[in-house]
Amino acid sequence: MSVPGVAGLAEVVRALRGWQHDEAPPHLHPGDVGWHLSYGTAATAGALRVWRRNGTIVAVGLLDSPDLVRLAIAPDVAGDEELARRMVDDVSRPGRGVLPSGSVAVEARGEGAFRALLLAAGWQPDEAWTPLRRDLTGPVEGSGLRVEVVGPEQVAARVAVQRAAFDRSTFTARRWHAMAAGSPYADACCLVGYDTRGAAVAVVTVWSAGPGRPGLLEPMGVHRDHRGHGHGTAICVAAAATLREMGASGAVVATPSGNVGAVATYRSAGFRQLPEVRDLRRPALG
Repeated sequence: MSVPGVAGLAEVVRALRGWQHDEAPPHLHPGDVGWHLSYGTAATAGALRVWRRNGTIVAVGLLDSPDLVRLAIAPDVAGDEELARRMVDDVSRPGRGVLPSGSVAVEARGEGAFRALLLAAGWQPDEAWTPLRRDLTGPVEGSGLRVEVVGPEQVAARVAVQRAAFDRSTFTARRWHAMAAGSPYADACCLVGYDTRGAAVAVVTVWSAGPGRPGLLEPMGVHRDHRGHGHGTAICVAAAATLREMGASGAVVATPSGNVGAVATYRSAGFRQLPEVRDLRRPALG
């Protein structure tokens, strides 16, 4: 296990692209790294952990916060117990440089060896998430919302809606430009939706993992002053249409299960609700 450094970011993103497929529960996506790049390349590289076998990346972790690591494991080694045991050891021992002491959590989706061994080691189910997926092999209906792709002229509106959609948002124009300068954004775009009066009411960022692979919505939000009018559903439909134009096989998203409004919004936009998954938490040590 190692920290890739700024020079290794492109290799990490390539690996994550190759691991996205429609049969698996949504896990760490290149778009997650792309969104994190709004904090800068050095911060994002410092938050990544990669596991290699014979020089090839076989698993990637992203420290989404100091006490939470989000993971993806290459599909062809998801059942590999040797790798899983090493990863469990690395995330369980503070001295290994993944997670600190105290109560910490791992986002480990799917039913592979890694999750099974964490449970066997005493990690407990924690926050519940609802993954959703929309198939994009067929056409996507119109959204009914005027939607613009964000360029420099729309950044102020993009930022304003983001901050009005999420109470603790720290998003800024500077962070948008940092995100847009990252390599994952070459296959991504931000959309802003406007109501009939011309007010910016909803935003979403969509991330492609390449043709024939599922793309990600991260994040999606509706301005607090414009909720209850179907704008969330409309911007999600627009996001699905954009990903289909990019060649994505599907659109995926995951939201906390307790956010029943978000789950309902995605479902109304044609997303199919998948089985709930839970993070795993290690009780505080000592």
